[in-house]
Amino acid sequence: MKGWPQSLVARVVLILVVALACSQTLAFWLTRMERDKATTDIMMGYIEREVVSSVALLDNLPPEKRAEWLPRLARRSYDFILGPGITGAPPDKQLSSMIARYIADGIGKSYPLTANAVPGSRERLQVHLQLSDGSPLTIDIRPMHGAPLSDWLPVLLGVQLLVLALCFWFAVRIAARPLHQLAEAADALGPDLQPVRMPEDGPSEVARAARAFNAMQDRIAGYIAERVQILAAISHDLQTPITRMRLRVDMMDDEAQQPKLQQDLQEMENLVKEGVAYARSMHATSEEPRLIDPDALIDTLVFDYLDEGRDVKLRGKAGAALMTRPQALRRILGNLVDNALKYGGNAEIEVDRLQAGVLEIRVMDRGPGIPEDMLEAVFEPFRRLEESRNRQTGGTGLGLAIARQLAQAMDATLTLHPRDGGGLEARLLLKAPR
Repeated sequence: MKGWPQSLVARVVLILVVALACSQTLAFWLTRMERDKATTDIMMGYIEREVVSSVALLDNLPPEKRAEWLPRLARRSYDFILGPGITGAPPDKQLSSMIARYIADGIGKSYPLTANAVPGSRERLQVHLQLSDGSPLTIDIRPMHGAPLSDWLPVLLGVQLLVLALCFWFAVRIAARPLHQLAEAADALGPDLQPVRMPEDGPSEVARAARAFNAMQDRIAGYIAERVQILAAISHDLQTPITRMRLRVDMMDDEAQQPKLQQDLQEMENLVKEGVAYARSMHATSEEPRLIDPDALIDTLVFDYLDEGRDVKLRGKAGAALMTRPQALRRILGNLVDNALKYGGNAEIEVDRLQAGVLEIRVMDRGPGIPEDMLEAVFEPFRRLEESRNRQTGGTGLGLAIARQLAQAMDATLTLHPRDGGGLEARLLLKAPR
């Protein structure tokens, strides 16, 4: 929904505050209506009693004394006029009609009277009658609609709403905190499977969810560790028969088949080693992060390739120490360089320090490249773009998968991009060098 807050805390607080505001508005309106009705009833009874007494008093006074008493008999909502007053149409307002009816009920039997509204912006009516001696008397009435509100009442209601909104926010934030902790624990459960234990306290529902999540982390870590152990055992057990087969192949007299069998055995051994390496990369590495000089590590890697006669070039410097896992970083860069050499014949490494303390390492080649719709698919294990079944050219399909798993375990980002002018660029972003 457009404009709807994204945070659960904000949504719940917004709903509660709006509901409270609507409830307060309705309660205020009902209270005001009841107060106005009670005030009107009191005013009607008051007017009826006072007007009856005042008219009777004026009727009993000598005509020359009546004018002296008019200020004494006047009230805030009405006063008396010794005269015919202002004529007009009958009262059309509800309150005016009610006042005229109450006055008629009180004195209408003794003094025939008429009532009419007085034109103007403010509600006003006059009641006309004649005293016993025939003198005209007019009651000029200005109806009051309920009792006036105190100036501080809206401020008090606003402060009350603000205090309750803050209480709602605090309560909902406390209630939603376990969800935030759960999300952080789930995000922290990376390929290294080093779980962040959730505190198993608080309300019963929260404690139960925390226990279930911690148990799930333990089960996942156990399953992965068991798989790695199985693969390691298989690799160890396969080494012996592969070695025996190599010895037998070396003793063969068939010179035409011997190289082919040796190549097949080498591919089997590479596949077993890469499979175990990929499984261990998913379980991450037991290597602890430490502060290293990335420039020295990359220089050493490049020199090793140069010593082998490979075409590898290096440009740029990190210029700062880096907290990372050096063996994992070397394995990632080695896999990327091997991939560039395999398909492009050469490799170029560029190191650059970006803003926000991010170290960017790019490994580039001028090979055939990868179609854009396959740039993510090649990170899947055993995914090879090489159509041939010859693993000497196509590889095992695990190099990039291992590099991606190790990068995730290091909290780094590894992506592939087409290179301008042809070729492929592998981009590794390492956070917070220091």
